[in-house]
Parts: sequence; structure tokens; C-alpha cells
Amino acid sequence: MLTATRVDDEGKATMGAQYYGADSENGDRIDDPSEDALFMMISGLNDTDNTFVVVQPDEDDAVWCASVAVLNEGGYEIVRRDNTRNEHEVTTATSINDIARDLTLWMAARDFPGRRTRRVIAF
Repeated sequence: MLTATRVDDEGKATMGAQYYGADSENGDRIDDPSEDALFMMISGLNDTDNTFVVVQPDEDDAVWCASVAVLNEGGYEIVRRDNTRNEHEVTTATSINDIARDLTLWMAARDFPGRRTRRVIAF
């Protein structure tokens, strides 16, 4: 099972995702997965007993989620849903690199309660 442990400023292990978690059908979970961790989880998918990965915030009524599922004919189906932005997109792809990168960028644009906002100053 894939797991990630966060260590706080005092060197103590903490539990749970700060923003979101990725869960696969076979029970693997990674809190706040990096692009590399998503790549690893998607690479582990197969068409028998580990057919999908779901990424969503660690909150009761998550307003967004993304999933990657193995297609019977090869490749992957990617679903992105964000209720706050009225988005629902379904695409297919074959490159795990592209999927992991695109999901990471998409998730970075989501709203997370308690996350500091980034200020962009244009000149």
C-alpha cells in the first residue's frame, strides 16, 4: 500500500491530507500527491482489480474531484468535475506523463479552504 506521512516543524508525524488525497480501487492512498506520485498510481492501474484512481479534497462534501480509469480498448478516461465552476470534462489519453502533469496543474487551480492565496503582480 502506498502511503505518505507528513512531518511537522517539530519533526512529529501528522496524519491526513492537508488539501486532497488520491485513492485507487485497490486501497492505495497518497495524501497531497505530487505529479510523480500520481504517475506512479496511474502506472499501477490494470483492467482487472485496480481500474481507477480518484483525487478529491479531504472534506465531507467535496466540491471537486478528478478520476482516471483504464479503458478496455487501451488508454485512460480522465474525468474532471468542479461544482463551484460548473465544470464537467471527460477526456481520454494514452500518456501517463501527460495525465499526471495535467491533473497536477488542474488541481493547483482548485480552491482549498485554509490555503494561502497567491498574489500575482503584473507589470
